[in-house]
Formats: sequence, structure tokens, C-alpha cells
Amino acid sequence: MKNKLTPYLLVSPYIIHFILFVAFPVTFSIVLTFHKWNIISPMEYTGLTNYIRLFSDATFWKSLGNTLVFLVIHIPLQIIVALLIAEILNQNLKFRGFFRAAFFLPVVVSGVVVTILWQQLYGFDVGLLNRLLVKIGLSKIGWLTDPDIAMPSIAIMATWKNVGLYVILFLVGLQTVPSHFYEAADLEGATRWQKFFKITIPMINPTIFMVVILSTIGGFSLFIEPYVMTGGGPLNSTISAVLYIYKQGFFYYHMGYASTLGIFFAGIILLVVVIQKKFVERD
Repeated sequence: MKNKLTPYLLVSPYIIHFILFVAFPVTFSIVLTFHKWNIISPMEYTGLTNYIRLFSDATFWKSLGNTLVFLVIHIPLQIIVALLIAEILNQNLKFRGFFRAAFFLPVVVSGVVVTILWQQLYGFDVGLLNRLLVKIGLSKIGWLTDPDIAMPSIAIMATWKNVGLYVILFLVGLQTVPSHFYEAADLEGATRWQKFFKITIPMINPTIFMVVILSTIGGFSLFIEPYVMTGGGPLNSTISAVLYIYKQGFFYYHMGYASTLGIFFAGIILLVVVIQKKFVERD
């Protein structure tokens, strides 16, 4: 009997964690989508009212569009910069270990701290970036006050914050490419770019796929940056889907509607990841 129970006892911490922190919250969220609840009053069944409201909520679709704009800028920039840095750090450089640690350092720094730092850099009047522009004779830029520039500014900051993680992942991928492929290419007279596109890229395809998926999920989870830097402004140009869901739940106490938005948004993330998986793996 003891031998039969041992495997179940060993996996019980995970099972308990899964039930308490995954299965129950997700199930409760799905139930909430059919109710109106402000935490204080009892839940009131409303049927499909929350879903009907979702499809007519212009602000939510605006937040979803903002998130997609962020992803379109952030993911390619993240992949290109991370792969470029990883390729450089994979060479025989002096102080290579120091540079690897330096690029990874922002990843372990608190997101709020990094966001406040970049908020100061982006400051319109006293920000370092605008002061440099004025010194070289250019006009100030409303990095966080111009609706057309605010989201790209946040995307650049998020890339700086997270690129170190993807540099490490790409480094691991690059170091698994067999060296004899490059030696054979050298004998055939291949150029550096030919080796990169014909050998390196195909061989690290699984790593690229993983980086794309992680960047996508991380981008869809955009919250801290707009919450701290702009609060979703100006003119809702930086309000992300997660920030909007948070405001509905914890600012206005529309818990049922917030759950509906969350479930719908999770479905969108799943759909995007499945499509990415299909195309990246095929290529």
C-alpha cells in the first residue's frame, strides 16, 4: 500500500497547487462571465449580457489594437536585437562573460524600477533624451505625451528590459550548431551572410520559435509599462488589453465583465500562438 501511495504523495504538491491556483480561478472566472458582481454584493446572473457588452465596447477594441501595435513593433525588434547581440557575444571577445551578464541584468531588475527610470529618460522638459535633442538643435519629442509616439516608445523600453533573456536563449541555440557545418561552408567559399542565413537560421529554428512564442505571450501581458508611465493615456493610446481588464475589475469593480474580457483575451492569445506555431515550424 505504501508503494502504491508514494507516487501520489510525490505529485500531490503540484496537484494541490494546480487545483487552488489554476483550475479553481479559471473555473470561477468562467462562471463570473455570466454574472454581475462588484465583490461586495452577491453575484447576479445576467446570462450573455457581458459578452454582448464586450462586442460593443469601443475602449476594449481600442486597447486590443494598442496591444497589437505594441506586438508588431516589439516582437521583430526583440528578435533582431537579441539575435544580433547573441551573434556578437558568441565570438571570441575579451570580457565576454561580463557583457553577457550586463545584457542580462535588466531582466532581473524590477519592472517598476525600469519603467520609472525610462519615464525619467522620456520626460518632455527635463528628460535626458529631449535634453540631448535640444543640444543638437532639434525639437523636443513628446515620447509619452504624443498619441502617435507613446506606444512605440513603450515598445522600445520593453525591448531593452527583456532582450537579455532572449540573448541567453539565442546563445544556447548558437552554441548547439555543429562547427563542421561552418567548416564545410568555408571550404565551399560561402560568405558570412550565406552561412548565417543558410546554416545558422535553419539550425536555431526551434530557438526562434520559442522566442517568438515567449515574446508574444509577454507582449500580450503588457501592463506595468503603460500603468506606471502613462496610465493608458494620452487619449487611451497606450491602454493595453490587460490594463483595461485590470481597470474594469479593480477600479470599477465590474468583476463579471473583467472576467469576460479576460477569457476572451486568453482565447485571442491562444489563437495567435497556434497560428505562429504553424507558420514558424513550417518555415
